[in-house]
Amino acid sequence: MSEEFCSNCKQNIKPKRIDGRYIIHEIEHVLHFERGILYTIRELLIKPGENIKNFINENRSRLVKPVIFIIVTSLIYTLTSHFFHIEEGYIKLDAGKETGTNTINNWVQSHYGYSNIIMGAFIAFWLKIFFKKYDYNFFEILILMCFVLGIEMLLFALFALFEGVTKFPLMQTAAVAAFIYFCWAVGQFFDKTKTSSYVKALISYVLGMLTFGLLMTILEILIYLIKKH
Repeated sequence: MSEEFCSNCKQNIKPKRIDGRYIIHEIEHVLHFERGILYTIRELLIKPGENIKNFINENRSRLVKPVIFIIVTSLIYTLTSHFFHIEEGYIKLDAGKETGTNTINNWVQSHYGYSNIIMGAFIAFWLKIFFKKYDYNFFEILILMCFVLGIEMLLFALFALFEGVTKFPLMQTAAVAAFIYFCWAVGQFFDKTKTSSYVKALISYVLGMLTFGLLMTILEILIYLIKKH
C-alpha cells in the first residue's frame, strides 16, 4: 500500500492542495451539476409531476437533491430581490419598532430556504389529507413541495429581475404565475386526468398558506408578550 493512502480507510493521508479546480468540483458536487441544475429546472417545467414521481419511486440521480434545490433557488431569489431592492416596494417595515411582526418578517426574508421548507410542510399536511387515497407518505409529499416551491422561487426571481430592469411592477403577476404552476404541477403529480386533482391542489395551497400565516401570527404575539414583560 502506498504511503499516500491509509491502510484502513484507503483515503489519502495528505489531501490534495485546495485550488480553483477543487472549489469548482465542490460547487458541482453540492449543486449536482453532473446531471445539471439546469436540467432539473427544465424537467420540472416540462413534466413536473412525472419527473417528481420518477424521483420518488425509481431514479433519484436524475434531479438535484430536493432540499438543496429549494435552498439554492431561494438563495437565487433572495440575491435578485436584494440587488434590485424589490421587496422594499411591497413590504414596509418600521425599523424603529422592535415588534414581533418585524422579527418574524425579518427572519422569513433572511431565510427563504428554510421558510419555504416550513411552509411546504404545512401545504404537504393538507395535500396528505386531500390525497389520502394515494400511496404517498408525508415526507414524499414534502419532497414534492421542495421541487415545486423551488420552481416558484425561480419564477419570482425571474419576475424580480424584469421588474428591476424595467421598473414595472410585476411581483403580483409573479404570484399568479407561481400559483398556477403549483396547481398544475401538483395536479400532474397525483392524477393529471382529473380536474379534482387541480382543485384539491389549489385548496391545499390556500390552507397551507393560511396555517403557515397563523403560525407566524402566533409567534409574533408570543414574541411581543415576551418583550413586553
